Amino acid sequence: MTIRVLIADDQMMVRQGFTVLLNAEPGIEVVGQAVDGLDAVAKVAELAPDVVLMDIRMPGVGGIEATSRVTSESSVKVLILTTFDLDEYVYDALRAGASGFLLKDASAAELAQAVRVVAAGDALLAPNITKRLIAEFSRTTAGPRAPLKDRVGALTERETEVLSLIAQGLSNAEIAARLLVAEQTVKTHVSRMLVKLNLRDRTQAAVFAYETGLVRPTGY
Repeated sequence: MTIRVLIADDQMMVRQGFTVLLNAEPGIEVVGQAVDGLDAVAKVAELAPDVVLMDIRMPGVGGIEATSRVTSESSVKVLILTTFDLDEYVYDALRAGASGFLLKDASAAELAQAVRVVAAGDALLAPNITKRLIAEFSRTTAGPRAPLKDRVGALTERETEVLSLIAQGLSNAEIAARLLVAEQTVKTHVSRMLVKLNLRDRTQAAVFAYETGLVRPTGY
């Protein structure tokens, strides 16, 4: 099944470059381009892509606001693509519902893999950004917030364990190996956990785990 991609960036050369790179990849098709956040929201409604590559800094409606609008109105996945790896952008992008965050210096192979990972419903964060994200949660979260903490009580012991491992960056296969269960069993736990917590995807689950204090950063 072909993954339909929309590229939102205010620089024409960036849009065209990514279009060429992704169209050369099997199973990926760029179906449109958007020049800013407002255009991206409109194009999502018009073209129904599976994934939006969203720049952060664009004139008018920026990438963060556009991401919030797109994810609140559709099931489209957003992969933030930017030259900036500042904490505030990572935090705000994930808060807005982004499923991934990748720097523009990523290789063509890394970009294509990121699109596939996000389209499949997994979270994608560059390793250096993951460290910054953890540090940001450590700095801004003084302790678990009661309303969020109460929601964890709806989970089974195994679902809570899976949530914790997701927040630590493990894939379904890695979680299955850690827990000595089938990967399909992990997928079932993930699906049920997301429904119970009313979360959109694994990225939001990771954010939730840190905000509730279920997982605590170490070494930062």
